[in-house]
This record gives sequence, C-alpha cells and structure tokens, in this order.
Amino acid sequence: MRLPRELDPIEIRVLGCLLEKERTTPDGYPLSLNALTSACNQKSNREPVMRLTATEVESVLARLRSEVLVWPEEGARTLKWTHNLDRKWSLSPAAMALMTVLMLRGPQTPGELRARTERMHPFTSSADVENTLAGLAEGDDPLVVHLVRQPGQKEARWTHLVGGEPDEPTSVFVASAAQPPASGLAERVAELEERVARLEDGLARAGIDL
Repeated sequence: MRLPRELDPIEIRVLGCLLEKERTTPDGYPLSLNALTSACNQKSNREPVMRLTATEVESVLARLRSEVLVWPEEGARTLKWTHNLDRKWSLSPAAMALMTVLMLRGPQTPGELRARTERMHPFTSSADVENTLAGLAEGDDPLVVHLVRQPGQKEARWTHLVGGEPDEPTSVFVASAAQPPASGLAERVAELEERVARLEDGLARAGIDL
C-alpha cells in the first residue's frame, strides 16, 4: 500500500505543502510549524483556501508521524518537519510534481497542471503530462484517476486518490491525437497564478506579511 489509509483534507494539505516547499523554496525546507501553517493557509495555489491554526497542524503532524509519513529534523534548534513520501511512493520528479499540485489544488486539466508544475518540473507538453498521469493511474494501487469530461469543458480533468474515490464519475484514459487542445486561457491563468505564488514566496522570505 502506498498509504496506510485514506487521508483527510487537512492531512492532504499538510503533505502537499511539504512537497511543494521542498521543491520551490529548498533553502527554507524542512519547515517549522509556523512556516508550515502559513503554507497551508496560503491564498494562492490552494483549493480550497484554508484557515488552519498551528494547533490543528501540529495535531495532524502527530498523526502523520505515527504512520511515518512525516518526520522531524534532528538537531535543529526549532523543530522542523519533512515528508517521507519519496520513500513511500518512489515516484519520478515529474510524477511527484503532479501529485503535489493535485493535492494542493484538486481536480485539474493537463494544461493547468503543466503550467502549475513549472517550478517543480518542466513538462514539454500537455501530452507529456498525460503520459505521466496515465502511469500514476496504473496498477493495483493507483494514485490518480481520470474524470469524465463535463459539459462545457474543453478538457477532462484528473484528480488524486489520496483521500479516497472522488464524488465525480471517472473514466478510463485513452490517449488520442484527436483530443481537443488545452485551453489557452486556462494555461495563461495558471501561469499568472504561478507568478503570484513566486511573489508571495519572496515576500514571505523577506518577512513581509500580506
């Protein structure tokens, strides 16, 4: 089993933030409790936006530590936390980047995922994203699933299975050259969100609170 059980939304947010900050702000990783709480409550690149207290995050860390999903850094003056998902999942950097964004943002199209993982892994195309997602969806213990394309949507979305089966209907992904291209607007919006996230990270490192 890649995970001992289905995780709740706060546990998923905590792990997603540890994954994200390890790759986007490595100088500040592992994370202290306060830094992790701020990351969980970040307004950009989060769906939904949460308002967690340090006590709530600390309680989640205790549960995840008991299952060896997170671990405190030894020898630091301030207790800092790191995830253990590299060992649990043994995923490529590309696959880990996609899991990170799916855990933080929920269901997304390949075009959105490509733009939002830019700082973690540079995918060459939406097809490259789809190929990696298809690999994550395979086997007896899949981590993602392909959702049925909804009316009015140009692309079908993908979602993670860390918290259990999704409420929306799913479908088997079949790669096809005839699939509709990614929405240019969706990709531009995702790119702007990434720029905002970079600015927020820079301000946070400078001690400026938004």
